[in-house]
Amino acid sequence: MLALRLTRGTHPLVLARRLLVAAASAGVGFLLLCTLGHALGHPEQAPASTLRLLWCVLPLAATVQFAVAVARTDPSTRPRPGLSAIGLGPARLALLAAASTAVTCVLGSAVALLLYLHLRGDLTGLPFDGAAAGLLAGDQPVPLAAVLTLLAVVPVTAAAAAALALRPRPAPPVSSEASEASEASGEDETMPSGLPWGVALIAVGLAVETYAGRGGGGDGLPLPGRFDGSPAAVLAGWVLTAIGLATAGPALVHGCGRLLQTARPGAVRLLAGRVLMTESRRVGRPLGVVCAVLSGLLAAASLYGSDTGSDAFGPLTGLGATLILACTCATLLTAALESRQGRAAVTEALLDAGAPPTALRTAALLRAGVLLAVFLPLTWAVGELAALPLKG
Repeated sequence: MLALRLTRGTHPLVLARRLLVAAASAGVGFLLLCTLGHALGHPEQAPASTLRLLWCVLPLAATVQFAVAVARTDPSTRPRPGLSAIGLGPARLALLAAASTAVTCVLGSAVALLLYLHLRGDLTGLPFDGAAAGLLAGDQPVPLAAVLTLLAVVPVTAAAAAALALRPRPAPPVSSEASEASEASGEDETMPSGLPWGVALIAVGLAVETYAGRGGGGDGLPLPGRFDGSPAAVLAGWVLTAIGLATAGPALVHGCGRLLQTARPGAVRLLAGRVLMTESRRVGRPLGVVCAVLSGLLAAASLYGSDTGSDAFGPLTGLGATLILACTCATLLTAALESRQGRAAVTEALLDAGAPPTALRTAALLRAGVLLAVFLPLTWAVGELAALPLKG
């Protein structure tokens, strides 16, 4: 009940982000129900239905990541003075954020159910001249237990992930000598150390895709809809590559910050570099995930676009790809907003000290420029390397 009351009184921008989470939850729920429809209409193809269900894990993961990012930026779940006195400490606020996330995702799941029943013709007759009835097994009764189980996947997973991400963590012990040395030198002693692991995972993923491309044939791993000629090892290789990019993202952003501060930097370059180094963990992982998704789309477009055109992709495949791309990009923007909110006090102090606003805007443009200069070529290179062995 408290989560519902806080939802009613939140800022319109926060409500808009929650509506986006609900829309993503509705998309994933509809994909899961379409997989159920395929299983009902083709009981003899149980392995294919299981593989279609596995394909839904990718948009589900992107939606959960977006839901967690929105929960982190929700102002109603931040610790504030006086809340602990009424029993709303950090642990209770984490549970409140999880409850709010669950309510939002349940709303999306309800929309998915209504759309699924409408396209089947269970509500007001068959729409679109019954074009979707065959895909959704409109002539079969709907198993209520299976529908409720599938629709509960997104709310339960997103709520658990939000509670886990926002749980209170004890501060690590830091010696006074180390803190004084870090303050005196102005250096960030913690460099994200995920670059070697990220590079190794990217190399392993590309090697798996190369092996799958040279082997040819193999068991197909069908996407929802069409596009069912991709071997299972290709998907496994792409997942490894995506995990590698997400792992290496914070270290790459941290390196971009150090790069900006080399060769006698001025005040703007110093400010831009320090912000990138400080926010590398918060922004780097979503940026790596976006890089992985874009490289996958580039590889798919390079591999299938010139030969078979749009016929290789069905409507449900397009919905899944759109969900993945939209959720990952929205997660990156939300992380950038969280980063901006986190340094609001520093920005206000700089303005009070007489720093010109143009310097702050130039530093922001400089940060965006160096990130694009590093991650765009990396995205193109990974996409081309992923598609190259499959073309042969």
